Amino acid sequence: MKILTSPSETQTHCRARRAEGKQIGLVPTMGFLHEGHLSLVRGARTDSDFVVVSIFVNPTQFGPSEDFGSYPRDFEQDRRLLVVEGVDLIFAPTVEEMYPPGSVTAVEVAGQLTKGLCGASRPSHFYGVTTVVSKLFNIVSPHRAYFGQKDAQQLAVIQRMVADLNFDIEIVPMPTVRESDGLAMSSRNRYLSPEARRAATVLYRSLQLAKERIEDGERTSAKIIDAMRELIEREKPARIDYIELVDTNRLEPQELVHGEMLIALAVFVGQTRLIDNLRMRVPD
Repeated sequence: MKILTSPSETQTHCRARRAEGKQIGLVPTMGFLHEGHLSLVRGARTDSDFVVVSIFVNPTQFGPSEDFGSYPRDFEQDRRLLVVEGVDLIFAPTVEEMYPPGSVTAVEVAGQLTKGLCGASRPSHFYGVTTVVSKLFNIVSPHRAYFGQKDAQQLAVIQRMVADLNFDIEIVPMPTVRESDGLAMSSRNRYLSPEARRAATVLYRSLQLAKERIEDGERTSAKIIDAMRELIEREKPARIDYIELVDTNRLEPQELVHGEMLIALAVFVGQTRLIDNLRMRVPD
């Protein structure tokens, strides 16, 4: 397994692999890898001849009061895990290598896709995501890139960017990987105290409650959201950022549940902000 930090050297290396006829799969990460990340790597390994995993904690997707400085990092642990998974290349640049002095260019997906859900409380977040992902695409030139469904809004934004900018890349969505009690795997789960960790399962439980209400025939989004809110508010460490029922195409809130729907929420459990979602197809 090769480890590179230079964008230009990585670009040259990946272009050479493409010239050899190899199919390249990219898994973009911020490191501190867990089973959710590794499921993406395995998907890439199945589909590709040459697998690249990027490890880069991207400062441009963090707000001024967010956890960029304290975001968990353990490169040696990540390296060991990726050796076991048979990864061919780790691209692990520094901030200065990705954003040299004088950099002023960015990529932005405008409109509803980035305005609602996480975009409402983190207004600069997706601006940073699309900029860094577009840079990774240009550096690695993958045939496919793998993203988890847990970050459903991010996935939709990147799919839109790829379509709008004519990137010749297939975006491969991968299922959310959960702990045995339903909590979606996240690098930020390590912030949770034992009490908060127990309370955090309320995100998954509230999604299951919404699913049950819909399957029982409820179609009014406000009533479903109220039921979810009531359940979450019983957990003292929990504070709701948002709960939304949106269509899966434009991520627009829907008053009535129908068609392809995404039930999405963000909840602070203690000081840790967690997100989760559930996709459903609801008969009209």
